[in-house]
Amino acid sequence: MREAPSVRTVLRAPLTRRAWAEAAYCLLSYVPASAGFLLMVVALAVGSALTLTLVGAVLGLLFVAGGLGLARGLGTLQRRLANGLLGERIATPPGPRTDGGVFARWEARLRDGAAWRAVAYVAVKLPLAMVCLYAVSWWAVGAVNLIAPVRWAFTPDDLNLVTPLPWGGAPQVHSLWGALGTSLAGCAILVAAPWLTRATVAVDRRLVRALLGPGQLAERVKDLEETRALAVDEANARLRRLERDLHDGAQVRLAALAMSLDMVREQLDDRDRPELHRLVEMARDNATETLAELRDLSRGLHPPALDGGLADALTTLAARAALPVDVSVDVPQRPTPAIESLAYYCTAELLANVIKHSGATRCRVELAAGDGVLRLRVSDDGRGGAAVVAEGGLAGLVQRVRTVDGRLEVTSPQGGPTSVTLTLPLHA
Repeated sequence: MREAPSVRTVLRAPLTRRAWAEAAYCLLSYVPASAGFLLMVVALAVGSALTLTLVGAVLGLLFVAGGLGLARGLGTLQRRLANGLLGERIATPPGPRTDGGVFARWEARLRDGAAWRAVAYVAVKLPLAMVCLYAVSWWAVGAVNLIAPVRWAFTPDDLNLVTPLPWGGAPQVHSLWGALGTSLAGCAILVAAPWLTRATVAVDRRLVRALLGPGQLAERVKDLEETRALAVDEANARLRRLERDLHDGAQVRLAALAMSLDMVREQLDDRDRPELHRLVEMARDNATETLAELRDLSRGLHPPALDGGLADALTTLAARAALPVDVSVDVPQRPTPAIESLAYYCTAELLANVIKHSGATRCRVELAAGDGVLRLRVSDDGRGGAAVVAEGGLAGLVQRVRTVDGRLEVTSPQGGPTSVTLTLPLHA
């Protein structure tokens, strides 16, 4: 539970930056609240009425879409005011999707949940803005009463006590003592004004968070995406550490063991201890095979070629292929290590499929980054007919790229050519 404010805190409230910022917020948000409410209601009302007629249906949808766009714009302005004056960090809700045809885009605009929440905010904001403006009027009333002795000195016969209450009236003051009492009343009103303003602004804060943000579902999705990205990056970092430990530890020891066994074998005499010679030979072969398997395992955890970047890794991969592979890379911004590893392994798998199944004579790998995504395309001039089937290699790639919200598209008509396109985020 919050502690009650002390007397000093209450008395100092009119002098704090927070109180002045909240008063400024109430004043600045009133004009867009009133004007925006009027324009939005007119646009939505006219649009709704026109959609009921056969002739004006299209024009009505334009008015409705315009009203929703206006509400979104007012929501943006309100978020900026809340951020600049109140310190409220409200994330911008995602806009409606812009892909697809004209009708799909219009449908997305009309079904935009963030825009309809902004409509609800604008509708509630107008009466709240009036209450906020009334709260700010306490500041003006308090200031007018505070200088009552000065006013009495110039107009002793025309001095009234101004009250902020609608039913308070305006009692007339006829003496200096009455003017001093009015000044004390002004001080009390000024002390109460920041707290009344703060109470009304607190309601507005809750409305801004609830209606002008991305929404609880979007926030939850964002949290899950961030958690997943951290998990993917941490798993990739662990694999890299494991690969480094295997390379610097176990592989070095196995190499040293194989060399030692070679030296022992050279010093043994076949005529003297042939069975011992065979045991050393067998141990040396086992150590060499284990070292090769460990190197393959280590390379599978994290390819050393990725240390120099994805472009160098793909060039190296293409050079090892059993058919000519052209590589084109345009990645100005380097992806995260997890995305680089995923793109590398997907390319290796696709090249292996081309070599095994396509009968192609040439292959091309294109990698480009833009609009926050990484696009990888592997195409060949083979016989075609590739498809995503259950338990198949492409199905496995689909599952792998879906872990980071990636997509895989296959274009492979009978007779070829085949093109497989992967779309991955730059950051997991």
